[in-house]
Amino acid sequence: MTQWQKSGWRAKPRVQMPDYTDPEALHAVEARLSKYPPLVFAGEARRLKAHLGQAARGEAFLLQGGDCAESFEQFSADGIRDTFKVMLQMAMVLTFGAKVPVIKVGRMAGQFAKPRSAPTEVIDGQELPSYRGDIINELAFTPEARIPDPQKMLQAYTQAAATLNLLRAFSTGGYANVDQVHRWTLGFIEGDKADRYREMAERISDTLGFMRAAGVTRDTAHTLQAVEFYTSHEGLLLEYEEALTRLDSTSGDWLAGSGHMIWIGDRTRQPDGAHVEFCSGVLNPIGLKCGPSMTSDDLKALMAKLNPENEEGKLTLIARFGAGNVGEHLPRLIRTVQEEGANVTWVCDPMHGNTIKSSSGFKTRPFDSVLREVRDFFGVHAAEGTVPGGVHFEMTGQDVTECTGGIYAVSDEDLSDRYHTACDPRLNASQSLELAFLVAEELSDRHRKEAARDAG
Repeated sequence: MTQWQKSGWRAKPRVQMPDYTDPEALHAVEARLSKYPPLVFAGEARRLKAHLGQAARGEAFLLQGGDCAESFEQFSADGIRDTFKVMLQMAMVLTFGAKVPVIKVGRMAGQFAKPRSAPTEVIDGQELPSYRGDIINELAFTPEARIPDPQKMLQAYTQAAATLNLLRAFSTGGYANVDQVHRWTLGFIEGDKADRYREMAERISDTLGFMRAAGVTRDTAHTLQAVEFYTSHEGLLLEYEEALTRLDSTSGDWLAGSGHMIWIGDRTRQPDGAHVEFCSGVLNPIGLKCGPSMTSDDLKALMAKLNPENEEGKLTLIARFGAGNVGEHLPRLIRTVQEEGANVTWVCDPMHGNTIKSSSGFKTRPFDSVLREVRDFFGVHAAEGTVPGGVHFEMTGQDVTECTGGIYAVSDEDLSDRYHTACDPRLNASQSLELAFLVAEELSDRHRKEAARDAG
């Protein structure tokens, strides 16, 4: 068997990647990046893999969320803080519903590149290359802006390093204190429209009150004010990924040093393609998006390639079928996994299969469709006797108007108010937290049914 090399992907067919016009400039950037410190470390990636193994067994639950595509222009400490804050709130509610630890993984500090449905786009009769994310080219619709620029990889690295620095400070500096996180959540349920979530929030309050009365405080339990927070992104721009790949001296394995977890998109999952080849050789946990076109044979080939040792926590299958399509596609893939005896963690991405064009012309995602796909995902796993291991959302802590619906009823007419995404529509802070309450209800129901079955 040929030994894996970090540059081996270059001999494979590549899709969804830019053609740089200046090879010398590209080589200079790659050489420079290859000397920079990795953004994450092997021990962290191994710890996340162990946690994801727990999620596969139902002993933990994954919450993965963040931007569709991180922006250079909108980068700010407040933006990072707001998304981190909402994810902490969501995680607390989900922990209460699932009765297991929630693994927090941000689509942050690396989610700069985006696959596109077409290589070019036409506006007012002018055809230009598609925008592929700030790490590659620019959103402005001019010929100059759309030329891929390798220098942008250096800016992406700098922004990712700054983001990680802030996330690590927030995670351990007291900002994640559970009492404070719950106080933020209580603000969400003050309005009349959030009545249905008040009971669960009050039960969380009672639990925290009991813990305080029992002497468990943030002074006696460090875990009440610090959290583990990991980063993830689609490993799309392989020149960037290779340049940040490092040999782990303790294990002799290769680490993708760009983020704790990287995933392969539904458009780049060819078993003999460049992206699968690269991801097959790194020690990081790998995500694999599974859309309606994923066949059983595809999945078998990909599981064998991406997790040849059948490690727990190594491979996360991220289902994204669209509301109403889960029952048609997920059961056959679950059975394929069972036939192979494969260790995988099942996660629901209810965003990417539910993108529509609104009557006002904006790309959006209806909240009800997102929720329906999550419920269908849980329903199929209940029917198959398998474990729903987590959820994966495109979301932001900002008060944007990009997805319709939710308790504050964003309408088609509202979309233009605060539509800030450079690519796909994201859930806003209140929609994200509402979804967490609804998913927590699903998890609570599952937990009660399992307890009743075990008692019987």
